[in-house]
Amino acid sequence: MGGVTAAPTVVVPGLDELAALVGDGNVVVLSGAGLSTDSGIPDYRGATGSLRRHTPMTWQTFTRDPRGRHRYWARSFVGWRQIAGARPNAGHRAVAELQHAGLVGGIVTQNVDGLHQAGGATDVLELHGGLDRTVCLQCGDVAPRAALDVRLREANPGFRPEPADGEVNPDGDVELPESALDGFVMVDCLVCGGGPLKPDVVFFGETVPADRVQSAFDLVRCARSLVVLGSSLTVMSGYRFVLRAAKDGIPVAIVNAGPTRGDEKADVRVDAPLGRVLPELAGRLSR
Repeated sequence: MGGVTAAPTVVVPGLDELAALVGDGNVVVLSGAGLSTDSGIPDYRGATGSLRRHTPMTWQTFTRDPRGRHRYWARSFVGWRQIAGARPNAGHRAVAELQHAGLVGGIVTQNVDGLHQAGGATDVLELHGGLDRTVCLQCGDVAPRAALDVRLREANPGFRPEPADGEVNPDGDVELPESALDGFVMVDCLVCGGGPLKPDVVFFGETVPADRVQSAFDLVRCARSLVVLGSSLTVMSGYRFVLRAAKDGIPVAIVNAGPTRGDEKADVRVDAPLGRVLPELAGRLSR
């Protein structure tokens, strides 16, 4: 009588070397948008990245152009439902499994979707903030995005525009026809009674808070290795941690489908989809 056939081992170039590195423990993970694409949130720069069809909101436009800010919030009001409804994928769960196994010590994410935490990870440093919070530009009050959504629903009972392409952008908004924007009513901060609200994320052109950057550097400095997951490392915001690790002699592994800016700094390079690599990696190391 035959037994149950074991699932075949995934053969991916570089996976054995990655498993050896992660198996040594004390790993710091640096994750990017490529980790969340399997959850329905597009990245910026991949083959189908949102930058090919969408100009992301900038700090300068949001803070200096009331019309631009109004446009963002109208589009974000619609897009928030997709962000809030996104669920962690197998990659997020695998990272959490490796963390719970004591192999991953710290997680630094460039993502703003909260899916690491939803997938079971703890002690996640959100380098670029989180879409699940808002901050008042006048008084600095931080509040749950869900509370704002309730207020916006009350202020916009008939606002139900159809997105132009139906796909949410990484910064939480969707494309809407210009004709729909005038019908949207934005609300202000309840604490100070008039301050404009902003999602608690770092927009393009905005500086990541220095204490947050230092916390990430501290994690890298104390790590045995740095593993980059799903980031092209195009912007210095994430690439600087690879540079620091390489300078300090800390091994760097990069797992990404497609080339990255940090490939020449990598000791281990795996060019494959994260949804294929990470579950296999976690399965090997938790046996």
